Amino acid sequence: MKNADLLKIAASYGDPVYVYDSEKIISQFQRLTNAFSGVKNLKLNYAAKALSNLAILKLMNSLGSGLDTVSIQEVQLGLLAGFNPEDIIFTPNGVSLEEIEEASKLGVRINIDNLSILEQFGNKHPDIPVCVRINPHVMAGGNSKISVGHIDSKFGISIHQIPHLLRIVELTKMNVNGIHMHTGSDILDIDVFLYASEILFETAQNFKNLDFIDFGSGFKVPYKEGDIQTNVEELGKKLGDRFNEFCKAYGKELTLAFEPGKFLVSEAGHFLARVNVVKQTTSTVFASIDSGFNHLIRPMLYGATHQILNISNPEGRERYYSVVGYICETDTFASNKRINEISEGDILCFKNAGAYCFTMASNYNSRFRPPEVLWHEGKAILIRERETFDDLIKHQVDVKDLFAIKDIPKKEKVGIK
Repeated sequence: MKNADLLKIAASYGDPVYVYDSEKIISQFQRLTNAFSGVKNLKLNYAAKALSNLAILKLMNSLGSGLDTVSIQEVQLGLLAGFNPEDIIFTPNGVSLEEIEEASKLGVRINIDNLSILEQFGNKHPDIPVCVRINPHVMAGGNSKISVGHIDSKFGISIHQIPHLLRIVELTKMNVNGIHMHTGSDILDIDVFLYASEILFETAQNFKNLDFIDFGSGFKVPYKEGDIQTNVEELGKKLGDRFNEFCKAYGKELTLAFEPGKFLVSEAGHFLARVNVVKQTTSTVFASIDSGFNHLIRPMLYGATHQILNISNPEGRERYYSVVGYICETDTFASNKRINEISEGDILCFKNAGAYCFTMASNYNSRFRPPEVLWHEGKAILIRERETFDDLIKHQVDVKDLFAIKDIPKKEKVGIK
């Protein structure tokens, strides 16, 4: 997208605003598909939690993607977006048996990540096929908050509990048709990924009725020009060859599945916000924008980096700014970053704002969540309206006269004798 397109969107729909480029999403989907072209059966299940707007889900469905969901609500969104139930996999963590049963009634595939629920579900529903999530005890990911495959993680069934897992399967006579793992996000070293994959292949040999093996995702995308990223082409060649080799030994053509989220939508997203104040202190020049971590929490929560461009003055001389928000506590997007000279009223563009940005937005400080716009085939399409005050109080209950100010009887004046 060009700066002129983004500025026009900001002028038309107001700011702050999220903008998504469908062409980038499509190209990322095709890139990952092409990387694993050597595999006969490939299934990409888009991770809905990254960006769950219905328009984005419908775009993914049109590309032939499946859907990876982590809540019953995401399952319902997927069905509403037109996904076939069999193309949706439900991979929750720590949810109740009732929620898993509710999802299974909708016809989606079930992925269970703990022995307790596995045994309960197997006893009650032995005829419903399930996938099991394995914890390979591999530390991978950008930081501890998004590394989910290590030994202390709450996710998955430990590889050291495989004998217990097999006893449950044998006693309940349940059908395990898939094996799954996810080690974390922002994985750069494909050798670590391949190492974890070998653990999954070894585990898969214990199950005779598999239809698919799901290797999770977590591919790293570049956050700035020249940044490092996961070499999915190299991974596709190495893991694809190893997968084909495993299928031959297993005696069956299985499906290789992934659940990419950030890889597909991160780079497609742009977050636009206006500069309210340029404030110089004794040591810092602050550019304060009309947004905060209520709209984009990743820098404060994960220490994530988002490249910030001044699209109102792209040719201006570079100066150092700390870009901050309007939330009433420390609210910093970037510290002492080189950005083209900023004036009050300029529009700043935050790159890589497609994944885990709007979906983690809130109404903190009683602020409205921003609109979302899809840039598709050269046109801007509104896919979520900006919230209003009515939205803010929509589900609050008016307690009417519960705290009405009561009249207090006046005391008679006491005269002084």
